[in-house]
Amino acid sequence: MRRVPILRTLRRDQSGATIVEFALILPVLCVLLLGVLDLGYRSYVTSIIQGSLHEAARMATVGGIPTSQIETHVENRLRSFANNATITTTTRSYSDFNGVSTPETITQDTAPTGEYNPGDCFQDVNGNNAYDLDRGRGGMGNAEDVVHFEVTMTYPHILPIGAFIPGSGWDNDVTITQNTLLRNQPYGGRVDTTTVVCG
Repeated sequence: MRRVPILRTLRRDQSGATIVEFALILPVLCVLLLGVLDLGYRSYVTSIIQGSLHEAARMATVGGIPTSQIETHVENRLRSFANNATITTTTRSYSDFNGVSTPETITQDTAPTGEYNPGDCFQDVNGNNAYDLDRGRGGMGNAEDVVHFEVTMTYPHILPIGAFIPGSGWDNDVTITQNTLLRNQPYGGRVDTTTVVCG
C-alpha cells in the first residue's frame, strides 16, 4: 500500500475552508454594522437637537421669556435621552439679518487699512467698548431683533467604534452643533445702542 504524503493530502482537503473565510470577514462586517448603528443614532440626535432648538426659538421670539428659561427647556428636552451629554446653548442678537456673524464697521481706518488696529474708530454695535469680529449682543435682544440660537451637544459614542479601529480618528465623544435664526416679534419699541468708539 502506497502512502500519500501528508502535505499533499492537506493541500487537497477543503473541509473547514468556509469557517476560516467567515472568521476573516466577520470583524469587518461587525465594524460596518456598528458604524451604521452609530451614524443612525447620530442622525436621530441631530434631529432631536434641531427640534428642541426650534421650539426654544419660537418661545423666545414672543418676548418676556428669559434666556435662562429657554436654556433650561433645551437642556431638559435633550437630557431625557442623553444623560452623559454636555449641552451648551448660545444666544446672540443682531439688529438685522445682514449683521449676523459680521464684524463691527470700521469708520476711520488707519494703516494698515482693511483691518482693525489701535487708533481706528468703529461702530460699537454691542456696547462693550471693544472691536469685535462678531457684532452680536449676548441674550435675546429687543423687539424685532434677529436672534441667533446655537446648541452644541457632546455625548459619548453609544458603541466603542474607535476601540475596534486603532488610528481611525474616531474620538470617544460625538459633538453636534445646530443653529437657527429668528426675528423677535414687534412686542415693543426698538432700541439702538450703537455708538462710535475710537481706539
